[in-house]
Amino acid sequence: MSNLTRRKFITVTALAAGFAISAHPISAQVITTDSEGLVAGEVKIPVADGEIPAYRARPARGGNFPVVLVVQEIFGVHEHIQDVCRRFAKLGYMAIAPELYARQGDVSQLSSIQEIFSQVVSKVPDEQVMSDLDATVAWAKNSGKANTDKLAITGFCWGGRIVWLYSYHNPKVKAGVAWYGRLVGESTSLTPKHPLDISGELKVPILGLYGGSDSLIPNDTVEQMRRVISVGDSGSEILLYENTPHGFHADYRPSYRKDQAEDGWERLRDWFKRNGVI
Repeated sequence: MSNLTRRKFITVTALAAGFAISAHPISAQVITTDSEGLVAGEVKIPVADGEIPAYRARPARGGNFPVVLVVQEIFGVHEHIQDVCRRFAKLGYMAIAPELYARQGDVSQLSSIQEIFSQVVSKVPDEQVMSDLDATVAWAKNSGKANTDKLAITGFCWGGRIVWLYSYHNPKVKAGVAWYGRLVGESTSLTPKHPLDISGELKVPILGLYGGSDSLIPNDTVEQMRRVISVGDSGSEILLYENTPHGFHADYRPSYRKDQAEDGWERLRDWFKRNGVI
């Protein structure tokens, strides 16, 4: 029996309001997307051991929407990730961001990234994440408003790594965009494989968006990943922005780089369109 099926409780039953404490102070340049014309808010996703909260946004009218899974940063499904879901909904998607740390703890109330990692993130099994994303896709399909044959995934930081892994786990994903997700790491019982380990067998086209001045993700690992996917058959690509730090899409933080973030967003939209998502 796996650790996943033995787990009997969900710790986090509701999404955080606002931004995670450790993300403060919030930049004045933060982007806020309204919910006019949308159905947006918290939903509950049935999973193997109960329910986890998720943020869902979609157009208020119509149906058969293409689906994009939005995978959280290290800060969880706080206001920035919820806003990204609304941005997708304005483009005609059903966007869903499940709280993937729900069993391990509420990171929104922790005061530092170090606390978040040591107390919560380091205890999250990849097996659990893959299962919860599968459950999120099933929820979307059962909603009667989504077309899960047009399924995409995007994620940031911690979630960028998950984009690569979930696209390997679920080859029905039509396209993914990974924003500065870690590519290599130690193999453990919770994280047995990393993106570089599965890159040669990947079938789903992934666009990787990385910063050339990212202190957390060395350029040599990005180049190594680029070489492997270039000889594979997934059609994946990697773009490395020069003189650009980690977290360049995070408009609420000092790491935000407007030009690179906007360019990456346009490339994401084109990538999804080229690969038949919308």
